[in-house]
Amino acid sequence: MTQPPIGRDTRLCMSLSGRPGNSGSRLHNRLYELLGLDYVYKSFSTTDLPAAIGGVRALGIRGCAISMPFKEAVIPLLDRLEDSARALDSVNTIVNDDGRLSGYNTDYIAVRDLVTARAIDPATPFILRGSGGMARAVAAALKACGFHAGTIVARNREAGETLAARYGFQWRGEVPEQGAAMLINVTPLGMEGAESDTLAFAQTMIDDCDIAFDVVAQPAVTPFISAAEAAGKTLISGAEVIVMQAIEQFVLYTGIRPEPAQIVDAAACAHGEPLAQRIAGLTEPRT
Repeated sequence: MTQPPIGRDTRLCMSLSGRPGNSGSRLHNRLYELLGLDYVYKSFSTTDLPAAIGGVRALGIRGCAISMPFKEAVIPLLDRLEDSARALDSVNTIVNDDGRLSGYNTDYIAVRDLVTARAIDPATPFILRGSGGMARAVAAALKACGFHAGTIVARNREAGETLAARYGFQWRGEVPEQGAAMLINVTPLGMEGAESDTLAFAQTMIDDCDIAFDVVAQPAVTPFISAAEAAGKTLISGAEVIVMQAIEQFVLYTGIRPEPAQIVDAAACAHGEPLAQRIAGLTEPRT
């Protein structure tokens, strides 16, 4: 299809992140191109969240993806929360309907579908490192998939204990010496920036695990994922999560669910061909 030229009727979608990247823009804009939609997508950061959200409302921006560190702070600035966002107290998607801003959380759907697609046994013990909004989405998805033998690792005792109690898991303040079959990183460790070279878990723990799950999406291959891949482990990467949750955002913004081949094409544009091939079997998320 031919995409209309940008004009006064073009609808803008955007993202707000502490560390904005290019992958979301590439994925959404590629889908707009493939489907001939009069939309454009742009990534932003901000030091003034209330003003930024006010701009979303005032300028008629159709949709806004929300990433760390804004997923919780944005909640008081919205008009309503959809059930998934309310249940998690975390927003990763804003939809603007004529100035009325609604908060959603599509991370949960992405994590649930990826765990299900990997056919991971719910009896698998896991260690989840982190306690923020994304950690809640991961913990909730695991609980919904039937996982019960989990440990939440968080230095913030109040946040860690609250998260663990909410979903029936254990809490620890530090990573235990004894590992688990599934290791999950939901912290900035390995993310582009000051901690980009940091392993989320010790190499010995990685060697002993079966499944490595890192929610960090930039870079697509973190030190944790790289080490686990070299050791032949089953992988779930943050890049996969971000693609699958972005498709759910795309549907909320446009009302259109792309065809599987279009999703794979857009994933290749945003993250490269190797990731696109892993996405190929995950292109029909559950609702």
